[in-house]
Amino acid sequence: MTRFVLPIKSAFIVVLLVINIGTLGGQDIKTSLQKSIDSRVNEYTDIAHQIWEFAEMGYLETESSGLLQRTAREGGFKIESGVAGIPTAFVASYGSGKPVVGIMGEFDALPGLSQKATWERDPRIEGAAGHACGHHLFGTASLAAAIAIKEQLKSGNLNGTIRFYGTPAEEGGSGKVYMGRAGLYDDVDVMLHWHPGSINNASPSSSNANKSAKFRFYGVAAHAAAAPHKGKSALDGVEAMNYMVNLMREHVPETTRIHYIITQGGEAPNIVPEFAEVYYYIRHPDYKVVRQLFERLVLTAEGAATGTGTKMDYEVIHGNYDVLPNETLANAMHDNLLAVGGVHYSKEETAFAEEVYKTLVQPGQTIGAEKEIAEYKLTATRGSTDVGDVSWLVPTAGLRTATWVPGTSAHTWQAVAAGGTSIGHKGMINAAKTLAMTAADLYQNPELIKAARNEWNNKRGSDFD
Repeated sequence: MTRFVLPIKSAFIVVLLVINIGTLGGQDIKTSLQKSIDSRVNEYTDIAHQIWEFAEMGYLETESSGLLQRTAREGGFKIESGVAGIPTAFVASYGSGKPVVGIMGEFDALPGLSQKATWERDPRIEGAAGHACGHHLFGTASLAAAIAIKEQLKSGNLNGTIRFYGTPAEEGGSGKVYMGRAGLYDDVDVMLHWHPGSINNASPSSSNANKSAKFRFYGVAAHAAAAPHKGKSALDGVEAMNYMVNLMREHVPETTRIHYIITQGGEAPNIVPEFAEVYYYIRHPDYKVVRQLFERLVLTAEGAATGTGTKMDYEVIHGNYDVLPNETLANAMHDNLLAVGGVHYSKEETAFAEEVYKTLVQPGQTIGAEKEIAEYKLTATRGSTDVGDVSWLVPTAGLRTATWVPGTSAHTWQAVAAGGTSIGHKGMINAAKTLAMTAADLYQNPELIKAARNEWNNKRGSDFD
């Protein structure tokens, strides 16, 4: 090897040149991020499948949260467990200084939707929970993206802090809300997330705000045949409330969604029920309207109690803001999703998808949509998520990838089935790559963060509460 001797005053310049030569450029970093994720596909697939099998309900995701925490710790992250007073919530951090980029990951399942990875309805465990919203993929892909970014921070190609937020109980528990109240997002510059779906879409999207509560009615028990006049039916209170709410549907904004289940209606037909409970969700695209509609919901419950001679109280279970879309961030996310591309099925996956497709009701999309990237446009979903609350606290962007057979609805056994196969895993890996590449854009382009925060401030307004 030839050795060169240079004047001492030139040495500092040489060091700078070496550093610059050794630092990857923007596109090289994105290529490196994708290669990093590809190199660990088997590991990430195994993690996702383990969480799919755990299928733990919100706030009970001990095994799922623990697995993700161990993976992050082994990857060099500093772990804060049990944050915001929630045993399964955690924050995994690496790096220092600004910018601070957060990536959220969920891992809770849904009740009663246990399903094998087959194209026919066949529960793994009868009556048990299942990952019908794909959160086993969600948490895993988000952590995979964070690990890939951490490698670039460690190598010196990027500078700043990466945080993975392990957010429990999205399904009706609003874990992110409590984490926000604890101030865990206060110093975050931008938050990223994704969600499983039946197509690939990174367009800016809003959602419905919502609020839920359990309304409990208390009556007086009596023999339903021998002495019904001595009883006061709590179930009558529930049914009277439901009747009035169903009448109210005609007189609310058209974009309102109201749904309920009777969680308890009595013990036996021959006993006048002394306790009954109904569980309500109310949704609308504007969180301010949700507040107004909920007040009307309470009035129907009070009226029902008065009319049936029962007593009533209620417990608010959760509430979420509508998602505040950020077009600045969505543009960057969309470009990266285009670069990653869609999902391509093998022959076996195509056969599986075709069988599942036969079971779908009004699917809308057809097989083949998994290969495409949806057109960029501002959209709105009818669902609700605690990501909405985060988006009002910090500029936020997300995407969806095709982890389910096109046309599949969330919260169905078909979503559970596909999520337990390589179809779900392929979409998960595409999401991880898109998240990591978008995060890289943020570290390399401070103006992108500045523009995103300007848009966010303008949309929130000065009177945000």
